[in-house]
Amino acid sequence: MVSVAAESAAAVAGIEVGDELVAVDGQVPRDVIAYRLLVDEADPVVELRRRGRVVEMTVPKEAGQALGAEVSSAVFDRVKTCDNHCEFCFIYQLPKGMRRSLYLKDDDYRLSFLYGNFTTLTRFTELDLERVVRDGLSPLYVSIHTTDPELRASMLRNRRGAVSLRWLRALLDAGVVVHGQIVVCPEVNDGAALEATMADILDDYPELASVACVPVGVSRFSPEPSVRGHRSDEAVAVVDLVEQWQEVFSSVLGRRLVYAADEYYLLAGRPFPPAAAFDDFAQHENGIGMAAAFAEGFFGHAPAMGPGHGGFFASVDGAPAEGYRAPRAASEATDELATVPVSQRSLGSSDQPGAGGSANAPAVQSSDQPVTVVTGAYGAQVLRPLLAGQGWLAPVGPVRLLAVANQFFGGTIAVTGLLTGQDVARALDQQPAGHRFLLPDVCLSNGRFLDDLALEDLPRAVEVVPTDGAALRRALEGHR
Repeated sequence: MVSVAAESAAAVAGIEVGDELVAVDGQVPRDVIAYRLLVDEADPVVELRRRGRVVEMTVPKEAGQALGAEVSSAVFDRVKTCDNHCEFCFIYQLPKGMRRSLYLKDDDYRLSFLYGNFTTLTRFTELDLERVVRDGLSPLYVSIHTTDPELRASMLRNRRGAVSLRWLRALLDAGVVVHGQIVVCPEVNDGAALEATMADILDDYPELASVACVPVGVSRFSPEPSVRGHRSDEAVAVVDLVEQWQEVFSSVLGRRLVYAADEYYLLAGRPFPPAAAFDDFAQHENGIGMAAAFAEGFFGHAPAMGPGHGGFFASVDGAPAEGYRAPRAASEATDELATVPVSQRSLGSSDQPGAGGSANAPAVQSSDQPVTVVTGAYGAQVLRPLLAGQGWLAPVGPVRLLAVANQFFGGTIAVTGLLTGQDVARALDQQPAGHRFLLPDVCLSNGRFLDDLALEDLPRAVEVVPTDGAALRRALEGHR
């Protein structure tokens, strides 16, 4: 156990931090989902290994009452690693020497349920389907990419990619809510191939809850010379195609179903659609409608988020804050964070209460102190018109934007969530002292950047602010 909540059922029963879980009611759980179902019962009998010996205790509690003990890992047995070799996989584009956890390439439906990771279903089995249905593991997130069997097998570099979408049909038949993703690669699965995928989704998978079209990200470390980013005209074509199919889906299904990532609108030089065009922001964390939701929050209008928004199933009691739920701010990590995946996103989202910051950040800010918002190149394009507008009247002087170039990854990577500590440090080192520097928490996980630098390694004190419009507005107005 890595944490035990004060006055919880676990604490009262005597469970301690450092105890190793052995079994619950005589059963050995294989993951935090099974653990959660077992301890959800009344008065569970818990076996623990403590300082080399096994102890057994009954935890007095009501059925449905939280145990109050967090385990160290979401999966107790072996994670199902991905056996695909996609040429566009971003993990293959990571250099050596980064955080070890970044190199885990999973294709595990359990992590899809817990954290919103996308699975290709190439390692999915009948037993997995039985478990998903039995335990109600819904929603799940599936990487579709294309519905053409040969093209999908080629993109995944896995012959099972040609047939694994049969599991998508089986999941939908079983009533499981599934969100789909298409990573669009120029001259591979765009154009006519993307058009065919939309038609097949309408014919074969109309029950999908949502489908996100996101652009491939290419770093300077990519080992695949044939993989490239989108030209602006190609981005325009994707946006046009998605909007055309939104009309088709709306006409036939009564909902838009498919959405283009914000990054496409930036690449195409198109204005973002209004917040209403993203319905319940079902794939907000995947870069769909982030800019619109950010603007809504900044101007005081709470966007209508669907029930799955924020933190991906943080209600699973005991699940560790890994991946999308990892604490962002160093000084205020909680068990109920709603954070954003460190992946190919333009802005992020967090319902994290309060704002953290570096140890030497001032506790109270002067209203006339110069303010600089640190962000990525795409983030700056979103923020600039908001800060230049006259609709908010913050009691501060002019707000500066510091758009940090991603020299570490290079290539087409311009999203804020992929900024490294060394790039932020380099940019801050050239800034004047005496400013308030606001850093979005999407740059951090457990208080550290992707390259494992911490806030204390930066040359200027920064305030870490949740990456949503309302939080930035409060920070600019001098509120905590």
